[in-house]
Amino acid sequence: MQKIKVLHIIKSLGRGGAETLLPETLKLHNSEKFEFHYIYFLPWKDQMVDAIEVQGGKVTCLAASNNLKLLQQYPAVINYCKKHAIDLIHCHLPWSGFLGRIVYAKTKIPVIYTEHNIQERYHIITKLLNKSTFNSQSIALGVSKDVSRSIKQHIKPKIPIQTLLNGVNTDKFTRNPLKAQSIRDQYGIPEEAVVIGNIAVFREQKCIPDWLNAFKKISDKNNNTYGLLVGAGPLETEIKTLVKELKLEKNVILPGLQTDTVSYFSAMDIFMMSSAFEGLPIALLEAMSMQCAVISTRAGGVVEVVRDSKDGLLCDVGDTKNMADLAVGLLNDKDKRVAFQNAARARVVDSFSLTNMVSELEKVYTKCNEV
Repeated sequence: MQKIKVLHIIKSLGRGGAETLLPETLKLHNSEKFEFHYIYFLPWKDQMVDAIEVQGGKVTCLAASNNLKLLQQYPAVINYCKKHAIDLIHCHLPWSGFLGRIVYAKTKIPVIYTEHNIQERYHIITKLLNKSTFNSQSIALGVSKDVSRSIKQHIKPKIPIQTLLNGVNTDKFTRNPLKAQSIRDQYGIPEEAVVIGNIAVFREQKCIPDWLNAFKKISDKNNNTYGLLVGAGPLETEIKTLVKELKLEKNVILPGLQTDTVSYFSAMDIFMMSSAFEGLPIALLEAMSMQCAVISTRAGGVVEVVRDSKDGLLCDVGDTKNMADLAVGLLNDKDKRVAFQNAARARVVDSFSLTNMVSELEKVYTKCNEV
């Protein structure tokens, strides 16, 4: 049987939610039926390349220093598709999507686009480009019901829109006590201390200053609490400055960008997320799979995952007082904290398995290839 050749196009292969999913789904795809290729454009954001290649994915970087130059790479993408006899193109995030639509218009190779965010949150230029080009592709996948709702409301597309919920590899993202102890030893975190963590790209959407202000309130009430804030990004300098201003240097650890997230999740007792908006955040699913008790803002697709007071605890965006109060409640009640840890894992295993996501994705690939 001839394999269906799928080309993923994405702006970068750094440590972001959409990027992380690529090697994770590749592990579970049917390698006898599908062959996967990957094109990205930011050479300095390549953290996922090795993980893809070790699974047999074929990765190519077409260097582009800005979005305009990214779009100008469409002839190279078309040549790649011809050389490798690509059957389907799967684009992720807007600018890769715009590029894929140019390729679709010129080649008619079926293009699948995954939307990870709601339209309301995009820059006006991005929104206008999305609306004017959206029908130049085969199908769009929303990572949550809220994302699909936003596409239908703001773009009113003529092509099919399907919700395909993000998933997590629950076998890989399983709590590891030895790795947890290693992280605690590395950073001098006492055995009896409770660790509140987050893993995120340090950009405006994630509202890390809110996270730090909430943590300050928490640590004022319980000084045996440590913060583990893993990540990097454009606001890194601002965040480091705020840590000093809030006098949290002894309690908040900033390990920087890390690829071995299982070790860091294992060290966290509570995963606290302060985002202003989200599609359906991968880091949240990973944290829940890792049995972290969850406290989060009601940001976008978060409410489709976390059922308040059942799988975790939710507060309004920007409400750092409530976020802190919820955390203090879990700090003071270990039984309640453990119950939420177990509930988080059960929720992901039951409803957000990566195996189910890959199965549905392969159905989309097969259907588009038959058209």
